[in-house]
Amino acid sequence: MSAEQREKLVGLLRERERPDPLTVPAMRARMEELGEKFPAPDDALVEPVSAGGCSAEWVAAPGTNLNRQVLYLHGGGYVQGSLNTHRLLTYHLSRDADARVLALDYRLAPEHPFPAAVDDAVSAYKWMLSQGAHPSKITVAGDSAGGGLVVSALVSIRDSGLPMPAGGVCISPWTDLAGTGTSFKTKRDEDPMLDTTILDWFAGLYLNGADIANPLASPLHADLSGLPPLLVQVGTSEILLDDAARLVERAQAAGVDATLKAWDGMVHVWHLFSPLLSEGRDGLVEAGTFIQSRTR
Repeated sequence: MSAEQREKLVGLLRERERPDPLTVPAMRARMEELGEKFPAPDDALVEPVSAGGCSAEWVAAPGTNLNRQVLYLHGGGYVQGSLNTHRLLTYHLSRDADARVLALDYRLAPEHPFPAAVDDAVSAYKWMLSQGAHPSKITVAGDSAGGGLVVSALVSIRDSGLPMPAGGVCISPWTDLAGTGTSFKTKRDEDPMLDTTILDWFAGLYLNGADIANPLASPLHADLSGLPPLLVQVGTSEILLDDAARLVERAQAAGVDATLKAWDGMVHVWHLFSPLLSEGRDGLVEAGTFIQSRTR
């Protein structure tokens, strides 16, 4: 890592003004700027589809293995984020995993609160199976809220009696909506992207009165037994560091083959900033290698 790259990125993130007061339209527009700033390259193969009744798109780099598939769940606190904001990330993941990526535009809060996102993720997985995909060739991946949603979806898939996918990739996952991890305090001044104010706001909109400890909302509290192997990536500068570490600890205690990869000095979902930070691409290469290893 170039220290200069990281310092420049952190400076840019700290300079971004957050809307005051927080409003859903303003926050969504702010995140959409990411997709406009970092678009997918012209050779990206993008095919809009309806996946189990939910808007989605297949994203693939040229020449990738169409039989190996990834269901991707974007981040954004369950309130923001879109296919557009994550198209470059899913393109790179397609290339590094040698897979076709189904990016899901799951329903967002507050219009569609919990458990809409979980329901959409499971419906999309069922749709992939109905299209002939073999579960041993599917991985579920996501970042931030989408990283937590990966675990919630896997738990729901297991409880529904469906065949399990080959693995899960959780990037900077938000797994405890109550924010009880010690890193919320110890990393408060180090994290240039997240704080308790914004996460509490997201959680309130998403839960809409539901129990914050519901295992499908805060999957840190879920029974994780029987889940497929998990790769969990997190930056050491994140307030969500403990969300990731505790998820892996509890998954391992439940007998799951779970691996924590803590990236020194990295910010929340650093993969999104690959045009500015070489570790962004490196993180996706690590995720892609894991996916290929699970879906041979």
